[in-house]
Amino acid sequence: MSKKNKKQSRAGNVSTTSSQSSGTTSSRTASASSGSEPFNPDYSYVKKDLRRIGILAGVFLSFLVILSFFLR
Repeated sequence: MSKKNKKQSRAGNVSTTSSQSSGTTSSRTASASSGSEPFNPDYSYVKKDLRRIGILAGVFLSFLVILSFFLR
């Protein structure tokens, strides 16, 4: 009886493994089909930050140029 239990448990492991591997395959194909939507991220906050950095850099650079005239 113990040999039958071992064989049944081994057969059960094989069937669960095959179902798990087929499940990952189907999930991969499902994710590939959902990739048909265009990737359109929103980077408006990045543009605002870059604009702010550019303005600050311009202000500091002009301040240094003006300051250089007074220190001569």
